[in-house]
Amino acid sequence: MSTYAIGDVQGCYIELCRLLKLIRFKIKRDRLWFVGDLVNTGPNSLEVLRLVYSLYLRHSADVVLGNHDLNLLATACGVRMLGHKDTFMDTLKARDSFELLEWLKHCPLIHRDNNLGYTMVHAGIPPQWSTEQATSFAAEACNILKANYCDGLASIFVNIKEKSPDRCSEASNMRERLGLVVNTFTRMRYVHKDGRIDTTLTGPPGSQHEGFLPWYEATGRLSKKDRIVFGHWASLREVHPIDRKYNVYPLDTGCVYGGYLTAMRLEDEKLFSVPGCRVTTQE
Repeated sequence: MSTYAIGDVQGCYIELCRLLKLIRFKIKRDRLWFVGDLVNTGPNSLEVLRLVYSLYLRHSADVVLGNHDLNLLATACGVRMLGHKDTFMDTLKARDSFELLEWLKHCPLIHRDNNLGYTMVHAGIPPQWSTEQATSFAAEACNILKANYCDGLASIFVNIKEKSPDRCSEASNMRERLGLVVNTFTRMRYVHKDGRIDTTLTGPPGSQHEGFLPWYEATGRLSKKDRIVFGHWASLREVHPIDRKYNVYPLDTGCVYGGYLTAMRLEDEKLFSVPGCRVTTQE
């Protein structure tokens, strides 16, 4: 049995099928981890969701939520307008839309496997959180969302606009705390040198404003001893996706931007990639 972590698919169904063929994936033998952003930007979000959901039902796939997955859910709930770059209208209109979205709603923000020794998130873990704390915050946030998903998503997307507090200790109420936790797990790339998070900077390391650094480079990061698999940061694709110095494995290699769709076999850190088709230019 092998476990493969796969970077942001973003609706690239053909590339995903090619990648599964490359790794010789066997549904009864192997397991897949998806780092989030199954949908959007690419052309076949519905097909990707159907495939991954079928694998989940057969206990062969684990998924964490990404920001594009949340965009889909928020649009379905009516708390976000469909954007001109969104490519998931077919999912919203599909005959099995309700079933797929209900499954997606119950996907976690973090996935850990103590036997393998890996933790998976979409964007990252801020330096002031241990993996144990991150797991607790993620579970709390998901429980709040499940209680009333549309209201919870409304709080999250308001917090995007209003800019969430940078630390959980600064969250004055549950609404702010929910926005902070979810946006951190799904949108963070950089942090201030004092550990405060940022969810707006997008460029590769070296392009950021003074006083910022990649979240995994923060001094005193509490999760540094844990191996963390993540996606979200396509402009890292020119950086080797294994950085043992920081114990991080960034797997978004920019499939929809003409890069690659990448999988890493967790047992031996071997990488597998297939070329992507340029769907859009990276901002």
